[in-house]
Amino acid sequence: MTTKPRLSVIIPVLNEAAIAREYLRQFPYGEGMEVLIVDGGSRDQTLEICRDFPVQVLSSPIAGRAQQMNFGATIAQGKILLFLHLDSRLPPDFLDQIQQILKSPDVIAGAFQLAIDLPGWQYRCLEKAILWRSQFWQLPYGDQGIFLTAKQFHHLGGFADLPLMEDYDLVQRLQTLGTVAIAPAKIVTSGRRWQKLGLLKTTLINQAIVLGYHLGIAPQTLARWYYQQPPTSLDSLD
Repeated sequence: MTTKPRLSVIIPVLNEAAIAREYLRQFPYGEGMEVLIVDGGSRDQTLEICRDFPVQVLSSPIAGRAQQMNFGATIAQGKILLFLHLDSRLPPDFLDQIQQILKSPDVIAGAFQLAIDLPGWQYRCLEKAILWRSQFWQLPYGDQGIFLTAKQFHHLGGFADLPLMEDYDLVQRLQTLGTVAIAPAKIVTSGRRWQKLGLLKTTLINQAIVLGYHLGIAPQTLARWYYQQPPTSLDSLD
């Protein structure tokens, strides 16, 4: 009899050949977990590279990060789901931390603290601001690795069909059911978007998108503002 994994790691991808091999090396494959790569229509070598690793490579019938993660969740076998961006590195004891946090009866879901792999005091200040937002307002974003039980995820109906802010929407719904806890360890995320646009511009765009979301601006409009052009990868909103 095949033992079901305790944890399913679900990673949406789109044209990530440049980084796929580097980041897929991080996982302790076979240690009570499975990794599902859910592609949204890559036109580079992403899928070929992913198949070099012991992961499940899936092609989502509908492109878009929310739909890809929902599709992965329907295939996942683990009792716990971890939604992860490909360009993020988990702490070594991530599985133990996830299980420990979800044992608490008042905790509905969790995420990790965030570290950005760029030098500079500006980024350390940004990390502290993200930690404050995550702990005080219980509002972690998708690049912090959101985890919860599969039962709870399906009970909520999964991610909303949004082109952007799908992680924000999910966390807001989770808040009505219990505590969204923040793990003591940090997930390390790529600083590539900050490098491309600059720290100030990236931060201002992100905050404008959040404000627009609360003002009721159509998600499709927000997505056009955020990406500024058709995206070539699943950039995160940080």
